[in-house]
Amino acid sequence: MRRDRIVPLIIAVALFMENMDATVIATSLPAIAADIGTNPLALKLAVTSYLLSLAIFIPASGWTADRFGARTVFRAAIGVFVIGSIGCALSGSLTDFVIARIVQGIGGAMMTPVGRLVLVRTISKRELVSAMAWVTMPALIGPVIGPPVGGFITTYATWHWIFIINVPIGLIGIALATRYIDDVRAEKHERFDVVGMVLCGFGIAGIAFGLSILGLNFLPWTVVAGLVAGGSLFMAAYIVHARRTPSPALDLTLFRLPTFHGSVIGGFAFRLGVGALPFLLPLLLQVGFGMSPFQSGLITFASAVGAITMKMAAARILRRFGFRTVLVSNAVISAAFLAACAAFTETTPVWVMLVLLLVGGFFRSLEFTSINTLAYAEVDTARMSRATALVSVVQQLAVAAGVAFGALAVETVVHLRGDGTLTAADFPPAFLAVAAVSIVSALMFARLPADAGAELANRLPAATEPPDPKPG
Repeated sequence: MRRDRIVPLIIAVALFMENMDATVIATSLPAIAADIGTNPLALKLAVTSYLLSLAIFIPASGWTADRFGARTVFRAAIGVFVIGSIGCALSGSLTDFVIARIVQGIGGAMMTPVGRLVLVRTISKRELVSAMAWVTMPALIGPVIGPPVGGFITTYATWHWIFIINVPIGLIGIALATRYIDDVRAEKHERFDVVGMVLCGFGIAGIAFGLSILGLNFLPWTVVAGLVAGGSLFMAAYIVHARRTPSPALDLTLFRLPTFHGSVIGGFAFRLGVGALPFLLPLLLQVGFGMSPFQSGLITFASAVGAITMKMAAARILRRFGFRTVLVSNAVISAAFLAACAAFTETTPVWVMLVLLLVGGFFRSLEFTSINTLAYAEVDTARMSRATALVSVVQQLAVAAGVAFGALAVETVVHLRGDGTLTAADFPPAFLAVAAVSIVSALMFARLPADAGAELANRLPAATEPPDPKPG
């Protein structure tokens, strides 16, 4: 198999393992809690500790890959993730389980940005759209199938297999990475920004954790507000620090590049809305319509099928229409399919839901692939590691904010009704609200240059067009 095909596949499998594991334990918490002698509410610490570990260690990924080599760090990240998985399976107490999840988070924090770094440094820009389509799918498919897979494994085996299954996958990933991935690294080693790492680590952790539990009634709202405010203060301090250091942990000067700014900021707005779908839809189907987790999972899996279908068409669509046109129009189309979920009722035929979710999944995946690829259009090789780290941080915040916004929208409707009981009628306004947020991203994408990402899409940049003939 060609290297430009197998490398994205290796990275995609590793990222799928990481993305699915972030959500797979959601339906298995009661069984795990009963087995290790704690209560499911306390076990939420395992979910939040994983998210915190991700948020804190992502900023270090770029420097680590530059210093020790992308292949070395990518293999080590898979190894750390596998060790954390074994620790989860062997846990006999809440403390053991939380520590193991933190270890998993450290591995996951390195896998995602370093995996993207391997792609952008080993795949030519003209092949990057197709390669990035593979890497985009795990982020879409993992959260969708994670809960039903977790429920299926817990029901028909034991919860331990949720984590044990990562061992053979991880070992195969390490072997394939050793054979097919080049150990690319920076020629010039920069000094590690320890102060910046601490500041942005606490900042990202406070904001991401606070947003993750906003609207979930997990902690008092004053504590949540304190976490977000404290995280924001740390990030403000980091911004001041970053202006004074030549090699910051997160290079915010990348936002001066029009394509990076447009894709990352516009992508944040898009994810803020669409990111709520994996949270809202299973709740509607299970709590609102009374379906089992497995039935719900089979329906939501249609989104994953749509994402896989997109893989074959993304490059051709971008080559035909260009990044700006696709991002603007597709943001509107994706938001429309998201809003269509507001029309779901108990009497809606399952096949109608499947069709809408499948087609919507196609357009959402096309948007994510376009966003993820365009971010690197103007980034030079020396700053690729910084770009992948910064993109991963923003995406992590967007996912946390998306779930928080969806939960807050539902909680607001329940509060306004006054009886405190969650019903199917509480979800339509939430779907419309998150769709409205997603569509705002179209305004940001519209500000991109007309020839944005022309080389990535195999289109002739405007600057290369022949000049008008001179008179005479």
